[in-house]
Amino acid sequence: MNRLFLTLCFCLFTLPAFAAGQYVDYSVNGEPFTGYYISPTDDAPLVLLIHDWDGLTDYEVKRAQMLADQGYAVFAADMFGKGIRPTETADKKSLTGALYADRPRMRTLLNAALATAKKQGGDIENAVAMGYCFGGTVVLEFARSGACLKGFVTFHGGLQTPEGQDYSGTQGKLLILHGTADTSVTMDDFATLAKELEAAQINHEMITYSGAPHAFSVFDSPRYRKDADEKSWKRFSEYLDDTLR
Repeated sequence: MNRLFLTLCFCLFTLPAFAAGQYVDYSVNGEPFTGYYISPTDDAPLVLLIHDWDGLTDYEVKRAQMLADQGYAVFAADMFGKGIRPTETADKKSLTGALYADRPRMRTLLNAALATAKKQGGDIENAVAMGYCFGGTVVLEFARSGACLKGFVTFHGGLQTPEGQDYSGTQGKLLILHGTADTSVTMDDFATLAKELEAAQINHEMITYSGAPHAFSVFDSPRYRKDADEKSWKRFSEYLDDTLR
């Protein structure tokens, strides 16, 4: 057996193992939903990922795979229902608007997603929730609900607190990643949230990125800003490393 063959065999058996994800059907009060679960190991820390207003798409799957490559289990939740992946703006507004108007349902769906993640082997005792745009807004709702997670992260999400709510019951650290050029969620909203979190003595970090509009992290979008995306992902990765052990 020659040396080259031995070397090739050694390389094949020492290549890193890549996690394989799968779509997961689950139900909430009899309604069908489909999430996505991926984990590199049985005991990996968990990230609960909440999608943007177009539903659970290839974008969230890509982000989940990126996180799995970093050593995290990920459950990408479904907030709309099995097969409901809107493409028209009117439909996106209708679906998100219905959840904004029914916060108890939003919280029920989040808790069901977390329970489903646990059934898949996710470590919900060592977990954070994160989301993009609509998903970021949802994550802050989860934080205000008193969900027992180690952290809550929003990428260019809505920052306004609904009337009658506050952060007094929030557990875990908040990380807010926002674009200064975002005209949908303004810097006034950003400043107001900062004051709320400080008044409630909530452990938080809030970062803005110059020139970054709403949805700055969405690949292949006219709004995508590579610099803001890479910097925010780097900070998010550091945050996960510090928060989940």
